Amino acid sequence: MLEVLTATGLATAAGLNAGLPLLLLGAAARWTSLVELPVGWTWLEQDWVLVVLAVLVVLDVVADKVPGLDHLNDLVQTVVRPTSGGLAFGAGVGATTAAVPEPTALAGSGVGLPVALGVVLALVVHLTKALARPVVTAATLGVGGPVVSTAEDVTSLALGVAALLAPVLVVVLLVGVVVAVVRLLRHRPPRRSRPDVLDGPAAP
Repeated sequence: MLEVLTATGLATAAGLNAGLPLLLLGAAARWTSLVELPVGWTWLEQDWVLVVLAVLVVLDVVADKVPGLDHLNDLVQTVVRPTSGGLAFGAGVGATTAAVPEPTALAGSGVGLPVALGVVLALVVHLTKALARPVVTAATLGVGGPVVSTAEDVTSLALGVAALLAPVLVVVLLVGVVVAVVRLLRHRPPRRSRPDVLDGPAAP
């Protein structure tokens, strides 16, 4: 069960920042004893892959904080983040970590099901993020976008670290994210009513 939480945390983190959870997973496997990747996923700890992931993280972090460019970035990431989420779930569910010494869940399902689950999780998170961002932009006249983006990066990092070290915390973090999104959408600014041109000019 814990390995499912590990994979879920990594996949949902990818919905916020595509490269960050994979970079954490690969770096932890490459340079620490905290993670051992399953057979077929060891390519994630190769140096060139880690460099590509690091560049992807930097591009995502920077582009997501520039007004106007952030919306274009979300459009491009509609493909990248779900793909990353599928890879993160597929690798994470079979990885040996400090919290999961013997992963067993979904072990007999092959690669397809875990990757598909990860794609769906990351896509849901990404779409929620993309839909919420215009609300933030409208409510704060564009000022809140970089602040929210930074919070998303921190959340992605927290989910990735929790997934590898304490998967139970993934549940707590996800509940917090859901509550924050619901509160944000409830407090979105009301639409301005369009003036009725048929009423004519107001009486003096």
